[in-house]
Amino acid sequence: MRYAEPETVEEGVSLLAATEQARCLAGGASLVAMMHAGQVAPPMLISLHRIPELSTITEAADGIWLGAMVRHRTVASDVRLRGAMEVVRSAAGQLAHPAIRNMATIGGSVGLADPSTELPVALVAAAARVEIAGPRGRRIVPIEELFVDRFKTSLARGELVTRIFVPQGLSEAVGHHLRFSRVSGDYPTVSISLVLTLEGDTCRQARVAVGSCGPVPLHVDAADQRLVGSRLAEEDVAEAGRILAHAAVPMDDVRGTAEYRRMLIPRLLGRALSLAREHAHG
Repeated sequence: MRYAEPETVEEGVSLLAATEQARCLAGGASLVAMMHAGQVAPPMLISLHRIPELSTITEAADGIWLGAMVRHRTVASDVRLRGAMEVVRSAAGQLAHPAIRNMATIGGSVGLADPSTELPVALVAAAARVEIAGPRGRRIVPIEELFVDRFKTSLARGELVTRIFVPQGLSEAVGHHLRFSRVSGDYPTVSISLVLTLEGDTCRQARVAVGSCGPVPLHVDAADQRLVGSRLAEEDVAEAGRILAHAAVPMDDVRGTAEYRRMLIPRLLGRALSLAREHAHG
């Protein structure tokens, strides 16, 4: 295996394009573990830690750009991620445990496309967008277009994630992430990320994403629309939960059966909405 440390995005893109199946090394928390387990064996590792622009956080008029090498601990502590954007901060603060949050990066989470971890599902709920650099220049795509399958993205050869845009959303919006796991620090059995806007007790806007229940974070427009215009009564939440559970394609594993995960979805959704509503009124 070869190893390189480019100092610019363009140099990194050139190295990626030159070697088939080359991989970017961000924090390395997941990729290195997968290499040790023999799950992946890239012929070349391209470390991104010497590229300054990837570690920047930039405020825009309508949101915040997070560089791909920004670590989870930084995301979790950035108070500028408030309102709708708080769903991302909330998820980053719950991911695994402090040692992992000190290493792992937001770009690494996005590029690995692990549907069981926190950041992809939170970014889908936030309607984030991703900037991608490649041999033909840079492009921006919705986060949902990046995730194709379990550990698979739509990135072409020579492309890498440079930064992620988190929109600020409506001024009254709140964001929340809720996970259920067997023990602290484990992968969640199911997680719920949502962005919620209320007018009094009526839901004006909702965007819900579910993690650990399919090959990519689960988002169903019909479930969102079932909540919009309602007062988030028990029957409204239950029906939105049933829509999500019906669309889910979870796996059986040591953390729970597919049936158990489907059962958890409406229950966790109700709890997450209740906590978000308390925050909105608090």
